[in-house]
Amino acid sequence: MTSQSEFGAITRLLVKHARDAFQGPKAIAAEWQDLNFTAAPDFARAIDEYENFLALLRTSGCEIAMLPKAEGVGLDSIYVRDAAVVYDRGVIPCRMGKPQRAGEPAAQETALRALGYNILGTIQPPGRLEGGDVAWLDERTIAVGRGYRTNDSGIAQLRAFLGDSIDEMLIVPLPHWRGEGDVFHLMSIVSPVDRDLAAVYSPLMPVPFRERLLEQGMTLVEVPEQEFATMGANVLALAPRRCVMVAGNPITRARLESAGVHVLEYEGNEISRKGGGGPTCLTRPLQRHL
Repeated sequence: MTSQSEFGAITRLLVKHARDAFQGPKAIAAEWQDLNFTAAPDFARAIDEYENFLALLRTSGCEIAMLPKAEGVGLDSIYVRDAAVVYDRGVIPCRMGKPQRAGEPAAQETALRALGYNILGTIQPPGRLEGGDVAWLDERTIAVGRGYRTNDSGIAQLRAFLGDSIDEMLIVPLPHWRGEGDVFHLMSIVSPVDRDLAAVYSPLMPVPFRERLLEQGMTLVEVPEQEFATMGANVLALAPRRCVMVAGNPITRARLESAGVHVLEYEGNEISRKGGGGPTCLTRPLQRHL
């Protein structure tokens, strides 16, 4: 069992239901524009989509822990990955690069303490770190995206917390692309689905990072340009070569299946596309079996 994997079989998982994150039409109307959602989610449809998403997660047989409603957090709290980094020794609550999400790490810390998790310490100012920028390539190698949501101080603090739990940290410079206000994390462009397989969007990948993945023997499933916007590169591995992705990415799905991946899909117009968060964003795996 390990927390230091993106592709082992998930045994325990943290999520937050759309009902509790979105709260209702009034909260959605008050927040969606400020949070840079592309449109206001439909509350009833979001609940239905989320129930279908949970049903897919349950096919893995994992234990699902639900974050409760909390004060000081908003619609973005549905994207639970971003507020904490988990490794074998415990949990590191992040410090969000998006100011409107500042309350999420503390809310997650409270919930994770109640679940019995060890809190190692939190990322402190001027550090910024979001979990969507942190990906395990294997149990001893971690990649961290350096962009607008995660800065040098946050990365340095994370490295100090991890200590001898890792052999190597790869710092991946992220592009400006659509600017500071856009949702862009390292895991927007790379999603490991097995030890030697990842879905990627190569046009936005730094060359040294892409070369490193190839050098370590990883096969890259290329997401086409037209499916990057619909989160074709944001794929959650439930187990090696078994994954969940947002429906509407048929080319990426076919390429994954050609690589021997069993693909499950959910309709994510309300809970994923409008807020820019795919299945990896909607989940915080707490433990996996290798």
